[in-house]
Amino acid sequence: MNEFLRKRIERKLEALPDERVYQVLDYIEFLESKYAARTPESPSALQRLAETVEDTLRAGRVSATAIKSTMDTMAAAGRVVGGIAAAGKAVVDEVTGQKPAPPKAAPEPGPAPGKAKPAPEGGPPTA
Repeated sequence: MNEFLRKRIERKLEALPDERVYQVLDYIEFLESKYAARTPESPSALQRLAETVEDTLRAGRVSATAIKSTMDTMAAAGRVVGGIAAAGKAVVDEVTGQKPAPPKAAPEPGPAPGKAKPAPEGGPPTA
């Protein structure tokens, strides 16, 4: 799916109340079961747990507001667990003497091919 379509769908979903978003989710899952060309990537253990809790609450006819609050709490717990895991990995790396991998930085944009580079202070542009 291209980025523009994904963002367009996100904008449309954000305009809907939670009850309707769950209907959209149900429809997407129906379409996936009938027409998916490939198997979706499997979620993490925490994501599977969150989806199971969410599905159980929906099956129990819990209000969308209560489900949203529960899922927000689970997301916060997931961030905490992720932070603890990262800290634990850093400690292990330090103890074993491994250098932590540097964060990936986006490459700096350069001039387009075939275009002149900006001139150094007071000099002519270079090609």
